[in-house]
Amino acid sequence: MSERHAGLLLPLFAFPSSASWGVGELPDVVPLAAWMADAGLDRLLVLPIGTMPDGEASPYSAESSMAIDPLYVAVTDLEDFHYAGGLAALAPDRRRDLEAAVRAPRVRHAAVRRAKTAALDLAFSHFERQDWAARSDRAAELETYVAREAWWLADYALFRAISSEAPHLSWRDWPEPIRDRHPAALAEARRVLDRRIRREQYEQWAAETQWQASRRAAAARGVTIVGDLPFVAARDSADVWARAGEYLLDVSVGAPPDAFSETGQDWQLPGYHWDAVAAAGDELMRRRARRMAALFDSIRIDHLVGLYRTYCRPPGGAPFFVPGDERAQLAQGERVLGVFRDGGAELLAEDLGTVPDFVRASMARLGVPGTRVLRWERRWEQPGRPFIDPASFPTASIAMTGTHDTETLAGWWDHADEAERAGVLQLPAMRTAGVGPREPWSDRLRDALLEMAWRSGSRELFVPAQDLFGWRDRINTPGTITGANWTWKLPMPVDELTRDPVTVARAVVLRKLSRSTTRAARVSS
Repeated sequence: MSERHAGLLLPLFAFPSSASWGVGELPDVVPLAAWMADAGLDRLLVLPIGTMPDGEASPYSAESSMAIDPLYVAVTDLEDFHYAGGLAALAPDRRRDLEAAVRAPRVRHAAVRRAKTAALDLAFSHFERQDWAARSDRAAELETYVAREAWWLADYALFRAISSEAPHLSWRDWPEPIRDRHPAALAEARRVLDRRIRREQYEQWAAETQWQASRRAAAARGVTIVGDLPFVAARDSADVWARAGEYLLDVSVGAPPDAFSETGQDWQLPGYHWDAVAAAGDELMRRRARRMAALFDSIRIDHLVGLYRTYCRPPGGAPFFVPGDERAQLAQGERVLGVFRDGGAELLAEDLGTVPDFVRASMARLGVPGTRVLRWERRWEQPGRPFIDPASFPTASIAMTGTHDTETLAGWWDHADEAERAGVLQLPAMRTAGVGPREPWSDRLRDALLEMAWRSGSRELFVPAQDLFGWRDRINTPGTITGANWTWKLPMPVDELTRDPVTVARAVVLRKLSRSTTRAARVSS
């Protein structure tokens, strides 16, 4: 593919509209795509949208990598909710949850989830009375959806139904017949929990209907959506329960030590039992690839190096890689990447951190573009560690000014020492910016850095929304547990972006930038 793209990185939860319930919702992609088209941006990279458990805000700790979190359903767009009485039918405490969430400057996940759970209860009950009982056309539509998606939905809906009976109990502590998926026990659970299972199916039907409509509307504006494939689901997830033999449950996956962390990272996620995955014909990975291709136009593979070699931490023991030797690692990574390519979606890769040379060579051979965060692209082995000119980045790469885990450009500049600032300003694209290394962050500096990113040699470009405007609030700070993580949202409703003077003016600047650098041709012409 020879097109040059200009993309926006923005989590779904972060761009609610004026009609949303305090969190970005699936239809909110439509007004965002309208502003993106005005701004000459043709790719939207969202973080994972899988169902998160109660009390969790990180999209990388989902209890399903297949489902869409009902948190993102626009319940006010559901005719069942309307006919069930709408907002007036919600209990006073749930209305208070909603009012607080809408007013809050950050996403209040727990309050939104409580309000939406109650609203979806009302909507489903109405559907059950008016459609399911009458075997209406809409009931037939749900049945068709359930049959089509049974390959993942059956396990997900059953898992959620069983979990609802003991919401604070891990599936590993369920009674043995259910825990170990004895066929008779599963059949009995499906019989007893029939209504709750149907409710889970109804939620996913509503979510997918809204999502696919939003995708089509975005595509009509020339904006395609890039999904973020999390490396692995949480231990207490439908994914792991359904295929427990293909996971290592007694280790925690993470990243080895690198230049930014002496101890590495521990994500508290299970590892893959790669031998078992391969013995099953890679069906686990084929399912993930198939589902991602159904939801997104392209997929960003999180922690790609982990497909080649997974860094596992056993309790109290020394960390180790699986597989253990380079030959096996190379064979495995290329086999799994082949599975994802066969899934039908275009592949992009997050290959940050400690990545062996053989992995990078493999990616180049397979044509999978890796990620280049501008501030980290330096010749680390040379005196002064000079920055690499983004104009020299290979075509098959992804330029980024930052990720969901980094400081914003403004935050980085604030904390960079004078030597680092001076190094950036020595890059050819920055020499004419008229900025000195002691100067504070400014709009002039922001625009010079953005133009350098747009003029990079990379075919793909993704810029966090904060960097487009020069804002400082970040999405997540790794290694911390605070109320600020995963709760940031735009300072104005997303449907105001095409009307607000600041964002309208910004769109004009960005559109000119895309035109002059031959990016996003479909939306910038």
